[in-house]
Amino acid sequence: MKEKILTGALAALLTFGGLSTPVAADSQEILVDDVWARATIGVSRPAAVYFTLRNTGGDAVKLIGFETTIAKRAEAHRSKIDANGISTMEPAGEILLRPGNDLVFEPGGLHIMLMGLQEPLVEGDSIQLDLLFDDGGRMPVNVRVRGIAARGPRN
Repeated sequence: MKEKILTGALAALLTFGGLSTPVAADSQEILVDDVWARATIGVSRPAAVYFTLRNTGGDAVKLIGFETTIAKRAEAHRSKIDANGISTMEPAGEILLRPGNDLVFEPGGLHIMLMGLQEPLVEGDSIQLDLLFDDGGRMPVNVRVRGIAARGPRN
């Protein structure tokens, strides 16, 4: 089956008022929710962005990349713990989001690495991250920067 990928105009920026509000891509019912990152100390170490993607449409959607002006590179990575308890991280590549499924980007799992930070992430600030799809579609999301010890979008 040929996949129909995100097309048409994309939704406005995700806004926050304590709790996040989902944003939908108007042609495929792609939602992004609970978008957050931890504050950083300086720019020498990478940062990570976390969120939940939800495909409420009837077709699979392929997420192929990310862009932001706050870092030189933004890539999907996946953390894993092997049989010896050693944690490793590797690039995740393209990400297929099947119809009716959620995909959670979270600490210790799938996440977006921001490498080559241009400035620190400061608690209370927001940064923009664009999600790129294989049909050329782009979905901008507003990433709320939480405290350095944050464990999730609300704590």
